[in-house]
This record gives sequence, C-alpha cells and structure tokens, in this order.
Amino acid sequence: MAQGVLKQGIAPGRLEPDQYKSNFADLHPPLDRHEAYVEADRCYFCYDAPCMNACPTAIDIPLFIREIATGNPMGAAETIFEQNISGGMCARVCPTEQLCEEACVREEAEGKPVKIGQLQRYATDIAMFHGAQFFERAAPSGKTIAVVGAGPAGLAAAHRLAVKGHDVVMFDARPKSGGLNEYGIASYKSTDGFAQREVDYVTAIGGISIENDKALGRDFSLEDLQAKYSAVFLGMGTGGVNALRAENEDASGVSNAVDFIAELRRATDLANRPWAAASSLSAAA
Repeated sequence: MAQGVLKQGIAPGRLEPDQYKSNFADLHPPLDRHEAYVEADRCYFCYDAPCMNACPTAIDIPLFIREIATGNPMGAAETIFEQNISGGMCARVCPTEQLCEEACVREEAEGKPVKIGQLQRYATDIAMFHGAQFFERAAPSGKTIAVVGAGPAGLAAAHRLAVKGHDVVMFDARPKSGGLNEYGIASYKSTDGFAQREVDYVTAIGGISIENDKALGRDFSLEDLQAKYSAVFLGMGTGGVNALRAENEDASGVSNAVDFIAELRRATDLANRPWAAASSLSAAA
C-alpha cells in the first residue's frame, strides 16, 4: 500500500526481530548427506534423460545424481561446473519445478519429482566450501579480453576465457559484482552473501580482475575498449523492467520489483528502513 493511502485505524508497524529472520531465511534449507543419498537413490537414471533435455544449460543431470548416489559429490560438482560455472546459484534460483523437475519421470508417475535443484546445490556447496577448482588455465595466450558487466553472463564468459589462457579485465557499473545475482534475487533465495562467494569462486581460476563503478558510456566507450583490448564481450544484462501501465504506477512510494529487491538486499536493518520504501508496491516483475 502506497504512503498516504492507509485505511483509517490501520497504522504501520514493525515485525519482531525473529520474524524478520524467519522471513528472510533460506527458502529451501540444504540437504544433509543422508537426505541427499536418499533423494539421489530415487532417480531412475533415464537413458533419454527428459530432465536433461529440459535444462537450459544442458547439465548431465543423471550423471551428477549418480555421482552423488555413489558417494562422489566432488565429481558431481565437476560435472555441473563443466557445463555451468554458475551452477551453485542456478541450484538456488532456477525454476526447476517448471523445467527439469517438471520433466522428471517421477513427476509423471507419482507427482513427486526428484529434487534435482537441491541435489545440485548439495554438490556445488561442498565443492565451493572446500574451494575445489576443477579447471586449470592454459598457457598464457598473450591476449587480454575486456568484459563489460560482472553479472552471470560476464562471469561465465570471463571464466571460460581464463581457462583458455586469456587475461580478462571486467568492468561493472555497480559497487559490487554479481549483477542480477547480487541485486535482483530475493533474499530468501540467496542467503549469507552467496552471490559474492560465487564471484570469488569463479574468479579464483586466476587471470581475472574486476573494476567496479565503471560504466560503459560514462567512464569509457566501446571504441576505447576495442582500441586497448584484444576482444570485447558485452554482458550488461537486461536492467529494465516491464511497465504495467497501471494507474498511478509512477506515484511517490511506488517502485518496480527489481529496484525494491535490490534495496532490500542492500538494507542492513530491515526493521528501520524509511516508511516510503517499506511500503512500496511492486509495479513490475
């Protein structure tokens, strides 16, 4: 409800501290070892793997689940990261219920798919916790690549370029790297600073540097980059939102969903945010 339109007798209030903690806690707590083994054992390891066909990043899902089932979560993580270096974040935010899990044979047969997303998180969390690196840099190529945008696309490109032996310089307009993962994901889907931990994990391959608060068109031009670097990758993402064209969507106290989420993620004290921001309506998603 926007500021100034509260019904008579209703006053803004604040939740108890424990309620804030609960509301912004992990939406799907991670599986423990026993839970992961039990869940992995439910997989039929289908030959034609409809789950894999439904995965936008084509991760070999039956293979990594079998690796978990046989007590090899590190091998499972390697299988995932070979195809998607952002597999840890994808395990948290990907709409698996509409993709791989919807295509799962278990879903078709009994309405209860294998928890593919949570199994993916189980494996990748173990690898990231131990700082396991499954890739080695090739011999230096002598080339330096500029990557504009340190979000998911830019980080994935930078990692693959680094593996090939190229040096990479990344530029991002915001104070922190991670792009949508850092600024646009609801807090309860990505807790405990995971977006930054993933940035650190991806860049640990070496040969990647990041310059924050540097925006294309403000601090440098495409021509500048083309003149200085061997190649340029543009990965600025889609920063805009869909306008609803609803009445009063531009009124004071109303913000779009992406900006609202970004503000929530930056807030250090959720209980004492300005009322106008706390009462913002989501005008777009």
